[in-house]
Order: sequence, then C-alpha cells, then structure tokens
Amino acid sequence: MRSQRPEHALVALLRQCFVTPRCQVSRAPLRTIHGQRTCTNAQRRHPLSIGRPRKGCYNHARSTNDGYSASFSSTASDPATAHFQACQPKHTEQQSNIATHKRGLPQNDDKAGIAILGGGVTGLASAYYLARELPNTNITIYEGSGRVGGWLRSKRFDVKGGQILFEQGPRTLRPEGSVAGLTTLELVSDLKLKDQLIVSYKDSDAARNRFIYYPDHLVKMPGPGQDMYDMLWRIFTEPIFKGLLWGVMTEGLKPPRSSDVQDESIGHWFERRLGTSSVPDNMLSAVLHGIYAGDVYQLSMKSLMPTLWHMEKAFDAIARAPFSKVGVFGSALVSYRDVKLRNELAARDGWDMELPNRLHNASVYTFKEGISALSGALEASLRSNPRVQFKTNTQIKSLEYDNKSDAVKVITTCDLSDSSKSFHKVISTISGQNLSALAPAPDALPSLAAIHSVSVMVVNLFFSDPNILPERGFGYLIPRSVPFDQNPEMALGVVFDSDATPGQDAVPGTKVTVMLGGHWWDSWSESDFPSEAEAENMARNILARHLKIHDEPELVKAALHKNCIPQYTVGHESRMKKAHTELMVQWKGKVAVAGNSYSGVGLNDCVRSARDVVMGYKEDEDLTGLEHFLVPTQWVQQGPNPGTGLGARR
Repeated sequence: MRSQRPEHALVALLRQCFVTPRCQVSRAPLRTIHGQRTCTNAQRRHPLSIGRPRKGCYNHARSTNDGYSASFSSTASDPATAHFQACQPKHTEQQSNIATHKRGLPQNDDKAGIAILGGGVTGLASAYYLARELPNTNITIYEGSGRVGGWLRSKRFDVKGGQILFEQGPRTLRPEGSVAGLTTLELVSDLKLKDQLIVSYKDSDAARNRFIYYPDHLVKMPGPGQDMYDMLWRIFTEPIFKGLLWGVMTEGLKPPRSSDVQDESIGHWFERRLGTSSVPDNMLSAVLHGIYAGDVYQLSMKSLMPTLWHMEKAFDAIARAPFSKVGVFGSALVSYRDVKLRNELAARDGWDMELPNRLHNASVYTFKEGISALSGALEASLRSNPRVQFKTNTQIKSLEYDNKSDAVKVITTCDLSDSSKSFHKVISTISGQNLSALAPAPDALPSLAAIHSVSVMVVNLFFSDPNILPERGFGYLIPRSVPFDQNPEMALGVVFDSDATPGQDAVPGTKVTVMLGGHWWDSWSESDFPSEAEAENMARNILARHLKIHDEPELVKAALHKNCIPQYTVGHESRMKKAHTELMVQWKGKVAVAGNSYSGVGLNDCVRSARDVVMGYKEDEDLTGLEHFLVPTQWVQQGPNPGTGLGARR
C-alpha cells in the first residue's frame, strides 16, 4: 500500500543513519541466500580501477559486473557455502608470478616465528588469537611507545573524596548489531572479564536520549521508547528535520544511480536520493562526526553504508525494497561473510552463549576499570605466555623480503645485535600510512599511503555537582551546518559520561567529554593544533554556550590523539583491492594487515580484523588480510530469533 511506504523508508533510513550507521548484522538465523552474478576468473583477476572524482563520485566505464544483482532469488536449500567458495579470491596474475604454491597449514613448531607490528588492541588481539590457535608459535610484538593498548586509555585521577575515571579514547562497546560485536564478546568471555562489565540497557536515559545541537539548542533524535506524538511533533517543528519527510516520501520516485558510479560520498548519496542537502548537512554530518570525526561529503557510502548502497542497485530505490529486506520487521540483508563468521562463533567449542544472551537488551557496555581493562587483560594473558615477547620503545625502520629464506626481515632503529630479525610472517596493525613508509622501495604502497587519518583532541571535565547537566542522555553531536558563532572551537560533540558509563567513580559528580577537531583540522599543521591549556578553555566555552554550564570544573584533562581515526573516503574499496596486490608484490604474501585502516574503525572492528587475519593465516600463509575486498559481496537475508544471541547454527 502506497501510504505505508513513507513510514517504511523513514524507519529504514533513520535506523541505518542514526541507530546503526554502518551495515550491522542482526542477531538472527540464516533464512535465504540472494542471487549474485557469478564471479568469473577474469573478474577476480582485475579489480576495478579508479577514475577521476566528480561531485563526490567515482565514475568508471560501464562494466558487465560491478558485484551487484538487481534481482533476488531464494531457495529452500542452502547454496550459500557453495556459492561463497566458488567466488573465493585467487592470486591475481601478478601474484601468481610471485607465489605459485601454498604451504598449507603453518608449522605448529616454528622457530622463525611471527612478528606483530603495533601493540594496540588489534596487535594484542592478533597475538592472543595466534597463541590460542597455534600455541607452539613464537610471537614478537613490536611497539614504538613505552606502553601497549594503543588508543585505549583509561586513567584514574584523585579528586576531593575519592577517585574518578577518565576515558581519553574509546569508552563503550556495542554488544549486538554486528558480528564484530559478538567477536569481542567471545574475547571478553575468554579473558574472564564478564564480572567486570558495566552495562547501559536500551531503556536507560543514555540509550533513549541522544541529541544533536542545531542551530542553537539540543534536539532529541527519534528513537525507540519515545512518545510517538512527541517524536512526530519534533520532526514537524524542529528545523533540523527540514526536508526529511518529503525526501523520504518521494525517494521511491528518484531515478537510480548510473551504472558508471562505483562509489559516492554519503552526503551526495542522501542528497541525490532525498532531493535535499538538509538531511546530510544537519543530521548525517553530526552522526559521522561522532563515529569517524569525518566529512559527510568525503566518506564512502559504499564502504560505510553498504546495505543501503546495495539496495539502491537491487531495487532502484530504498522505498521499493520489500519490508523483509530492509529489516523493519526484524529481517534484514547482511553479508554472507558476516553470517559465516557468526556461525563459526556459534559452533566454537567452549563458547559461552550466556554472555550475548545476557546482553540481549544492552545498548552499550564497558568495564569497571574502563575500556582499557580489555587491553590490560590481553597484555596479562600474553605476558604469561613464554612464547610471546614484547619489544616496546622499538621503532621499525623497514621491512625487507629475503628471497633466499622466503621470510621478512624486520629492521629496527636500535643499535643492538637484534636490530634485524627474520620472520616467516609479519602482521602489521599499525596504520596503512605508517606501513607504507616501511617498504624499501619508495612509493611501493601508494594505496596504503593514501589512507588519510584525522586528529582529535579529547577534553575530560569533572564537576562536583551531580545535577549540572540540563538533559539526561548519552550526549550530543554537532553538525557541519551549525553557525560558526555557535561552534568557533570546531567541536564534534559532547559525551555525558556520567549517564553513558555510570558506576566507575567513587565520588558523586558529573563527567563530560568534549571532542574537538577531526576533519575540521585537515588543513592544519601540527603547530596549528591547540595546546592542552587552550583545549581546556575551548571545552569550557562550549559547555557554557551550549549547556549554560559556568561552574568551575574540579578537574580537567586534555589529550591530543594525532591521526587516530582513518577516513574511508570515496573509492576506499577500490584502493584496498589495489593495496592487496601491492602487498603481494612488495612482500610476496609474507605481510598481512589488520586494524582500523581497512575494514572498520571501531574497537569491535579491530578485534574482528585480528581474528580474521589469524584464522585466514591458518588456511593460507600467503595472505594479506585484504582478500575479502576482492570478492563481490554475497547478501543473505536473516530473520529474527530472540531465543539466541548468535542465531541458529548451520
């Protein structure tokens, strides 16, 4: 019925853009596999090439197969596995000249060992999975700084009456919505951190009350658990929602994108589909500030919202997609790669399904000692393993492939006798840009060098008054369209930590975190960044202007995180395809990559990437960790199964 379409599309778009801005997997069993064009050998060998960007798009010559199918078919049987295996990536022609054989499973007693570059959470998780899956393997972790844990930085400070905890990096995790979240729950269970959990449930103020500041006041975003009349009143009366309803109602009438367009910015996609720039300017830019600290007109729609990107190709419009495909009634399209991993987790011996079931109604969670409890538990587990060695305060100078030994030599800047050591495998968890600088040949890894990252200044403030905030909730984000006089500090948003992560402090009070910079600082040099003292004043000015908080904070701490969030800009997927080939050419399959530069910037994504690269290494030593970019996405429809956290086993 036509009258139902606007509501259906509105729900779909809001769920994708605000509640779950990335393609995330619902907790549900496999129902059907949807048709995909057969992946030919020629198509596997030749990744798409990037053309000149125009209006936020990458245009290509018309192709016989861009990895999508406009029609769907279902079957009562399960051809998913056969179809998936038929499209597994093979070595390209260039790669076949480099490595023409497989050595099968890695030797379980390997003296050469494996090197891991980077001691952040991805590096620690990679080492943990290696120690678990290949217990006789020698592992060396190289970390340039004096500590491990990367961007996970939970710190306790003394205040009057006790201690409080500041998170100077990530602060919460989502337990559901994506298979990456389930991967982290597996890790939490293995590390025996369940008793340390602090959970914010879906009926909490933090889960129900999320705000955007526009143009000069807080606006509550629509969401579950809210009064329907109040929500509709806000949508009709608040300027931030200008153009949303009309754009959603007419989205089905818009022409589909040209087959020449292989990627597009999120901002331009929504502007094209809804016929207005108000929605990306006022709402989506704020959401992306909170997740990626990035520019809505630069970030890739295909990489960050792949389900909507796919449905437009399949149905010509989101409004024309059947309800079962969108997920309005609990069913949704997800990638077969995610379903396969979810089922692997469900089938793993010893996996405790109690934890995902326990967190069925959770919005986010953290730990009593902060998010660093995860990296701390990983470090403790690894340090107790005699086959794991940590090399902190060790800078890597270069990585060189030794053809004679078929190994990679890790060369450090230290003058000690072990400044050069060979490994039969290196897993790099440092940023793509930093890895590109380690190649002996200049410009050998241009695709990795092109991965730009933004810097963010985090300012934590503690007020002794526990009732100082004008609203209860998770916090608020600031869109690009806010007038300059309302945001001269170039802030991205403010988190109400006291509501978002209660239970970590020994004294009552109010904690907030102000985030500054991101893509706003892209053209700045390091000397342009504010000092810690300047950032503290900027944060206080924001709280005074936006929330009318003029009290003197009892404690303020600022920390600058340089190049902390990679930006998946338009063309990211094509660049990763090229990066796979570049890595094979440079190091002959002996260097693999994992971390937030490639397949997701969140903590859950990092844990998943660590697991993926280790499990892939067990099957094939010569992998780069980017093989999944070579295969067109296989889309699977899932249905709800509230009785289990991991869905039915297949």
